[in-house]
Formats: sequence, structure tokens, C-alpha cells
Amino acid sequence: MNSHPLVQQYLNHLVEIKRYSAHTTSSYRRDLKKFESICSCDVSAANTHHITHFVNTLHHQGMQPKTIQRSLSCIRSFYTYLQKQGHVSTNPARVTRAPKVKRKLPKVLDTDQAAALFTGPANSLIEVRDRAILELLYGSGLRLSEVVGLDIEHLELGAGYVRVTGKGKKIRNTPLGRHCVAALQNWLQAHPAPSPQAPLFTGRRNNRISPRTIQSRLKKIATVQLADDSLHPHMLRHSFATHLLESSGDLRAIQELLGHSDIATTQIYTHLNFQHLAKVYDGAHPRAHKSPRNSNTQHG
Repeated sequence: MNSHPLVQQYLNHLVEIKRYSAHTTSSYRRDLKKFESICSCDVSAANTHHITHFVNTLHHQGMQPKTIQRSLSCIRSFYTYLQKQGHVSTNPARVTRAPKVKRKLPKVLDTDQAAALFTGPANSLIEVRDRAILELLYGSGLRLSEVVGLDIEHLELGAGYVRVTGKGKKIRNTPLGRHCVAALQNWLQAHPAPSPQAPLFTGRRNNRISPRTIQSRLKKIATVQLADDSLHPHMLRHSFATHLLESSGDLRAIQELLGHSDIATTQIYTHLNFQHLAKVYDGAHPRAHKSPRNSNTQHG
């Protein structure tokens, strides 16, 4: 089944104007193709009932609420584009709601666990490289894709920042701590690059390091240092944000550092911060515990 011309026009818009990645565009293509197959109508003539039917069908097919929300978000964005282009008069997906998603709080390391990751050796070439990667993931809160995509020329070690290309090809300058700068300098000294345009981190045959390699190395480090192989790159990013919020309380600054376009995305860390405060309260405050001996005592 060939996509409707308006669907293809929208996908071209995502690539050429919005600068979405191939992975994201492919996801939008799948959702729109699914919508066309389920609704069996001309997309320019779809109404609210078609959108509701689409959501209900996904639900009956056993799709997870989060997946349905993502698909509905895609359809909304598609019709927002069509409306702006004058192809439709209203957005039929605007009022349709997806099933509610129970939001899971991300798992984070505590500060002692995070510190333990940096107590291992950094002697071999691979260990020196891994230390620099750890510093960027936890010390600066970079995404895995952002670390993989770094070139030598993106570093400004003298000024203490790195130029990062995040989601939607948005560029931001992210501060580097002194430990991170030192780790990067050690890596560049141990592994001189042929040119400023060369990848910062390399794997086999000096090719750009792969996400899978970083994920595998983190698990090995965590197994040795934490006796737990569940560590993954995004857990370090979550830990970075959580520990920073605990210390500063500045949510807007953390939004900038993480490269979030919407403050609502950053607000999940306020829930994590509250959990931390609740644990401190439960463990330290005398009013957090009921004394069995005094629970029935009447005070005059």
C-alpha cells in the first residue's frame, strides 16, 4: 500500500525542514501507515470518529498505552501540519485521548554508587577512553547518541565546554567539570586524532565508537565496581540530573543542561528528588517512626 501524497509530503517536511533523524522519521512513517490501513479513508477527509476508531483498534490489538500515546501524538502532529498548509480546516485528532500511562520513575544511582564507578583503574587505552565517556555521561549528562556523535572539534577544553548536537539537531554548549576535562585530555594524549574532524571516541579499526560498545563497556565496569550489570547510559544521565537537583534545586538550569525543549520533561526529576527527601526524612526524623510503646499514650 502506497502512502497518501500528503503523508509523503509531511515525511519530507520532517527530514528537510524539521531535520528529524532517520530513526524518528521511520517511526512516524510506521504510525501513519498503520493509521491509513486501519481507517481506510482519505487522510484529508478523516474526522474525529476515524481517530477514535484508530485509538480503540490499537487498544484492542493489545498495544501498550505508551505506544498508543506515541502513535496518537504522531497523528496530531500530522494534522497540525496539514492544517497549517491549508489541506484541512481542523485537526480531527485534537480532542481524542489515548489511554493513561502510569509513569515510571527512572532508576538512578546514589552518589556513592556514582563515585564508585570512577575508582577503577584507568591505565590501558580502553580504560582511559571509558573514563572519559563516563565523565561525559554522568559528569555532563549527555545522551548516548550525543557522546557517540562527538568529534574532536566539538571540544573547547580551555573554555570548559563541549558543543553538543541533541534531539532535533539542536546545538547546545554543555559545561565540562575539571575531572571531565582531565579525562578528555588524557584520552586525546593517549590516542592522538588525525584531524579535528575525526570522531572523539573510536572503537575497532579506529572507526567511530558504536552505542553497543559503550553499553557493553558500562555493564562491565558496573559489574566490577558495583557488583551489578544493570547500568546503562541513560541511568547516568538520570543520575546526573537528580544529583544536580538535590544540590541546586534549579530546575530551569537542569533543563538547559539536559537539552530538554519542554520543562515538563525535566520535572520528572522533582519526583525523584522528593523520593530522596522522603527517604532522608524516614531515616532521620523522630516523627517519621511510630513508637509501639507510646502509640496509645494520651497526652494532657
